[in-house]
Amino acid sequence: MGSLAPVAMSATTFAGSAQFAVASILSAGGTVAAAVLAAVLLNGRYVPMGFAAARAFEGGPLRRLLESQFVVDEAWALSNRGGRRFDRRLLVGAGLLLYVAWVGGTALGVVAGSALGDPEALGLDAAFPALFLALLVSQLRSRTGAAAALLGAALALALVPIAPAGVPVIAATAATLVGLARPFPKRDAEAHGACPAPPEARTAEDRAAARHEASDRTTTSPHPGDPASPAPDPARSASPREGP
Repeated sequence: MGSLAPVAMSATTFAGSAQFAVASILSAGGTVAAAVLAAVLLNGRYVPMGFAAARAFEGGPLRRLLESQFVVDEAWALSNRGGRRFDRRLLVGAGLLLYVAWVGGTALGVVAGSALGDPEALGLDAAFPALFLALLVSQLRSRTGAAAALLGAALALALVPIAPAGVPVIAATAATLVGLARPFPKRDAEAHGACPAPPEARTAEDRAAARHEASDRTTTSPHPGDPASPAPDPARSASPREGP
């Protein structure tokens, strides 16, 4: 791929699995169309991930578009607070750091990568699987998360021998739909004020809805002495006297 293309691809694509797929297909003599198709299939997992984190972004369309470019696997997993809530600052901050490290690492690899020799001899080929396993651990704290992980692994393992590259990964993301089969009691409790989410984890829409709800309760709740409050009836409150 030369020296400039890898750096340019890291800066514009920012997706390790897709870049490795493109590099391996092109180096094996594959066509550009096959490489692009494999990259699109691998990056298809970001569609459900983007839907899940969409409410965390604030501001106008341009700001939301720019910040969403940092939705990568590591930043998404670290910022996930459960109950469909994400820490926007952590997501964007982690994604930005990863972007700088990724593009800088690619440039360093182009300049001095040959000095490392064979990455497999150093065990570096296991770095990415180990990274994703470490990210998976934090998602296995609930039964739903564990069920989704097991189902996704089963789908991927079953499809690897028969499906083209990238298809098993996309199919495995369907396992996340098991989360829709059960309600989210914590989220429902937060919506009713019984278990409020931390202020830093709430989106702008959540905060506006909470202020509106609090204002409604303040203006509609009767207070003692309020003209809208009915006065006590002495005839009802007095104890009946017995006859002579």
